[in-house]
Amino acid sequence: MGATPSGIGAGARFFRVFRRNRSLLLLAVPGLVVLFLNQYLPIFGVIIAFKDVNYRDGIFKSPWAGLKNFEFLFATSDTFVAARNTLLYNFAFIILGLVCSVAIAVALNELFSKRLSGAFQSMIILPNFLSIIIVAYIVSTFLASQTGILNRQLLPALALPPVEWYMEPSYWPGILLLVQLWKSAGAGSIIYLASICGIDQEYYDAAVIDGASRFQQIARITLPSLAPMMAILTILSLGNIFRSDFGLFYQVTMDSKLLYPATDVIDTYVYRSLLQLNDIGMASAASFVQSAVGCALLVGVNLIIRRIDDSYSLF
Repeated sequence: MGATPSGIGAGARFFRVFRRNRSLLLLAVPGLVVLFLNQYLPIFGVIIAFKDVNYRDGIFKSPWAGLKNFEFLFATSDTFVAARNTLLYNFAFIILGLVCSVAIAVALNELFSKRLSGAFQSMIILPNFLSIIIVAYIVSTFLASQTGILNRQLLPALALPPVEWYMEPSYWPGILLLVQLWKSAGAGSIIYLASICGIDQEYYDAAVIDGASRFQQIARITLPSLAPMMAILTILSLGNIFRSDFGLFYQVTMDSKLLYPATDVIDTYVYRSLLQLNDIGMASAASFVQSAVGCALLVGVNLIIRRIDDSYSLF
């Protein structure tokens, strides 16, 4: 008897799995449709980056511009300052955000009172739901020159002179890092907390029998078990390494020109440039560069991690 062709066997297995899980697949259809409409269908608009778009002819009939729309990204040294700031801030956000999120998740897991743990979870997640406008006003409450809490109360109590926070770029890398961690680390910890809850309790029971302390259990069981999730989320974060939170760098800094050397990123630079030029082709070109760099970095890092340990890779 001849062997069943591998193609037919694979097809039969596919349809068998499809029939067995058809109810779950049907539940996924609305989400897949939304994903397609919002994430994949707009990809077609990338041609705008290579066209001199005018509204009379429309997108398809507008003349091709080649790489002209990309020129403004490299026209001045301000672009390189913005790119440098974007990369450095994002690297800091990824590394410190990972450390803080994991630390918060471990700390919440160590709380013996579930009611207290739930209360702390609500408190640390709340900043993530605040509008960036509200966050900007909260920061201004502390840093305003005349009415800020720091200049009016804290610094005088320490016998220190007041600081013009919105005029001194050197302070803002630390300020923006603190604001970003306050706003996002709590929400990020929930994923790691869920992963900790999925660790088999038998590992901890065995460690207790062997005389391991709580710190040893965290170091030898909890953190290694979180490593795959940490790797996956880090890879996903690297996909946005060339993007930034526009509200954080525009609203929180009050778009102060004196702070541009330390706070200007690609998104704010492009925004200000396009307010003057009003050219959607250039906006699309900037977005295309950000997406291309992020995609290349995501795929490259994933390939490296897959060679080191396949269980830590995203795909």
